[in-house]
Amino acid sequence: MLSTKRKEDARSDIPSAKGQMPLWKRNLIVCWVGMFATGIGMSQIAPILPLYITELGVTGDGMINQLSGIAFGVTFVVAAIFSPIWGSAADKYGRKPMLLRASLGMAVVVALMGFAPNVTVLILLRVLLGTISGYITACNTLIATQVDKGNAGFALGTLATSNVAGSLLGPIIGGFIGDTFGLPPVFFITGSFMFIAFLLTLFFVKENFVPPEKKNEKMKEVWKVIPEKRLTAVLCVTFFVIMLGLYSIEPIITIYIKDMTVDLTHLALISGLAFSASGVGNVISASWLGRISDRRGAHKVLLVSLITAGLFFIPQAFVHTPWELMGWRFLLGITLGGLTPAVITLVRKITPEAHVGRIFGFTMSAQYLGIFGGAVFGGQVSAAFGIPTVLLITGALMFIAAVWVYLFVFRRFHNKKEGLIADAV
Repeated sequence: MLSTKRKEDARSDIPSAKGQMPLWKRNLIVCWVGMFATGIGMSQIAPILPLYITELGVTGDGMINQLSGIAFGVTFVVAAIFSPIWGSAADKYGRKPMLLRASLGMAVVVALMGFAPNVTVLILLRVLLGTISGYITACNTLIATQVDKGNAGFALGTLATSNVAGSLLGPIIGGFIGDTFGLPPVFFITGSFMFIAFLLTLFFVKENFVPPEKKNEKMKEVWKVIPEKRLTAVLCVTFFVIMLGLYSIEPIITIYIKDMTVDLTHLALISGLAFSASGVGNVISASWLGRISDRRGAHKVLLVSLITAGLFFIPQAFVHTPWELMGWRFLLGITLGGLTPAVITLVRKITPEAHVGRIFGFTMSAQYLGIFGGAVFGGQVSAAFGIPTVLLITGALMFIAAVWVYLFVFRRFHNKKEGLIADAV
């Protein structure tokens, strides 16, 4: 463990001069811009992925749905394996090196996808992407370890808006480029955005990192010093279920829109707008919900957001036009601003400072596994029963997650005044 002096030296949220902006705020601005560029780049791919798979020679809606789900999700299951490894490395060597590694590696691999000769190579490149990815996770870890706990919800909520704002513009840009110049250029431009994130990190992110005295702690040893083991595991399961539900529909929205419109001329652009609709709502709500979580409790925001998300998923199964779908996805996006930041904030509150990176790594593994499971689940169920069935099941899953959170998370944090939970230091 760090000595008291070393802990004070490691605190990078304290300004070095009176009146100077705290380091966490400066890094929040830089990470926001970097994650915004990353969000634009990565989200350009999602709506055109089924179209790109078709261009690579795959035929039949069922097969396209299944391969889209696999190609989209395989990145995340591999990332789930490597996330704890990179999280451990971040605790040992600092968060900035992880940001540089992830952004540069992703820039190269994503650009190579534009040269894929067939769907097999595309999927293999997405496997490699999962191996080296983690820029967004590293940003969250950096800010979470620098910000004071009274501003954690606001900081993480604001940071979440960056990726969402980028994701808002990305599908529209990707759809426009795909319609105008073809699909491979989308990957080249995405790689360029990732390289911009690398340059921003290299020159502007600052970190006063103090290496721990023990560099080779095994996970068993780390787990022993986690004060709330059961609650940490419960939050990881919660994150998994949330992502499973949210990403069951993401890879197949393009196919859903294709089934409800006769105008296929601008399919990629319309699909991009549908993707972006939830992003608009998320950007509007994330910082606001973060402030509420700081004042009222992230556990309350998480519970209410899950319930309202379930309510907004179900009507999407009965829409008849892309514009109706966009409206409901906008309302859904407002609720999504209270999910991921709330889980991350709760995990941070119960995790000791020296092990935030590693525990965040396992939390992100749960997220990635949920994304993979949701993508594959959505592809398989839609191929067998249709996309509306996926939306109905997803709505039900949000309600189940709300019950789970109430029983195992909400009541625990609500009873904090009785001393059942103590913030980690």
